[in-house]
Amino acid sequence: MTDFVALLGTKGGPAIRKGSPMPTASLLTLAGQSVVIDCGLGVTRGLADQGFALKGLSAIVITHLHSDHYLELGPLIHTAWTAGLKMPVRVWGPTGLRRYWQGFLESMADDLAYRIHEEGRPDLAALVEILPLAVGGRVEIGPLALTAGQSLHPPLTETFALRFEGAGKTVVFSGDTAHNPELAEFAQGADLLVHEAMLAEGLAPLLARIGNGDGRLMAHWLRGHTLAQDAAAVARAAGVRALALNHLIPSDDPAFGPAVWAECLAPYWDGQLHIGTDGLRITL
Repeated sequence: MTDFVALLGTKGGPAIRKGSPMPTASLLTLAGQSVVIDCGLGVTRGLADQGFALKGLSAIVITHLHSDHYLELGPLIHTAWTAGLKMPVRVWGPTGLRRYWQGFLESMADDLAYRIHEEGRPDLAALVEILPLAVGGRVEIGPLALTAGQSLHPPLTETFALRFEGAGKTVVFSGDTAHNPELAEFAQGADLLVHEAMLAEGLAPLLARIGNGDGRLMAHWLRGHTLAQDAAAVARAAGVRALALNHLIPSDDPAFGPAVWAECLAPYWDGQLHIGTDGLRITL
């Protein structure tokens, strides 16, 4: 099996518009183990489009509790169940995920009862285990080792960067984060760093286009996210082999397409570069 990362959804933020990318979700397949990282809206279709058999879903990691990262967690697992899932699924992430999952089960109680009684499905609640992540913690996911690092995404505190190691390869996801020079040590020597990024010149037009936010949204972007050139600085300091920009802000403004992102990065990064687009598969 080829080792790869597929960027299923590459948009920063939860809103979608005609022609826009979908919110954040990724698929890592390494050493024969597949892991879904974040479950923004559209993750289920994104996995299917990659040829991923939903009934083989076994491992999910959620970096933090913002809707563009976990809104479709419950629907993904439920859809996998209707597609034939009968093996356990483990989900790692912030402690609030247990509350989310219980709420999802309650909201779908009528459907679940019907499908268990009338279709002979296994009890979905019994298949899913929600497990907490902790900064510095190390988790074994089949042949993979996952280490959780701290991302900087105030006001949330349970926000994680992720380092996956297996089959002699390393992949790091920054999670949503303000510029964090310490991430360079966490990502040291990685084969691929998937880092969120935003373009400063695209923020004011985006705020105007959204229309129902104010200066607080701009302040959040500036204190909780990373400019593209700072993501490049982290990649350089970490000595990574390749950099992929993800969770793009802005992501669907034609004035700031891939060529603009590449031009912005050119003075800061001369290594292998991937500008995130939905469905992009990066071979490791």
